[in-house]
Amino acid sequence: QVQFVESGGGLVQPGGSLRLSCAASRSMYTDDMGWYLHAPGRQRELVESISRFGITNSADSVKGRFTISGDSAESTVHLQMNLLNSGDTAVYYCNSRPPLEAYWGQGTQVTVSS
Repeated sequence: QVQFVESGGGLVQPGGSLRLSCAASRSMYTDDMGWYLHAPGRQRELVESISRFGITNSADSVKGRFTISGDSAESTVHLQMNLLNSGDTAVYYCNSRPPLEAYWGQGTQVTVSS
């Protein structure tokens, strides 16, 4: 079992930045991790991932704007989000990759609006 607690969301203007954080209740040292977004009318989708070896991968929609980082010692994962636009408005979740379906957290809402 594991719990994921996401934080750092909020309301930001287009072009702005946010840094999301995720704390896991147990060590995720052996897991690949990801940030997922869930926007209204869309399925939850993976936007950034980091392997247990530190290799990152970005969805095309966020490439060059979002950066994932992790601290295995503290079981935390971060998502730096820059140049935000209205299309990034969603609830953001962290989970392993592939996700542990039974253990989605509450997520953190990101709203990009002027």
